[in-house]
Amino acid sequence: MRELLSVTFILVHLTATMVWLGGIAFILLVAIPSAKQILGGDAGKLIGEVGKRFTPMANLSIFFLLLTGISLMAINGTISGEALKGGSGTAMLLKCLLFLVMAGVHFFRGKVLAPRIAKTQSDGAKARLQKLSLNLVWLNFGSGLVVLLLSASVGAW
Repeated sequence: MRELLSVTFILVHLTATMVWLGGIAFILLVAIPSAKQILGGDAGKLIGEVGKRFTPMANLSIFFLLLTGISLMAINGTISGEALKGGSGTAMLLKCLLFLVMAGVHFFRGKVLAPRIAKTQSDGAKARLQKLSLNLVWLNFGSGLVVLLLSASVGAW
């Protein structure tokens, strides 16, 4: 029964990772460049709509990553202080820290930065806030790739 539970949590965890990180990659590497090429100055409207549709999926992914991550750590006994020693433990702690940073960035963008961008009247100020928002998405994408690298390395130690 423990194995079935563990496999189920791993499946949900990996699916949530794929949705969140894959969605970020799609937006950054496909949607934004395509929208800019076709729509030019109106690209922001399309990307805003894409973001509105993606955000609930990202939120759900974050919830499932937190839930399944804690559950997997409990099932595998990696929550204890002893299990967090050594290279594998360091990698696990870094993964958790980066996940929290990524989730914080995601919610900061949605709850603080997006409303501020929407209220800003000055084109220059709006452009700076949009650039900050885009840079934060790139930060999350890079952080997500590091988390994946750490995940692969956990088993190596």
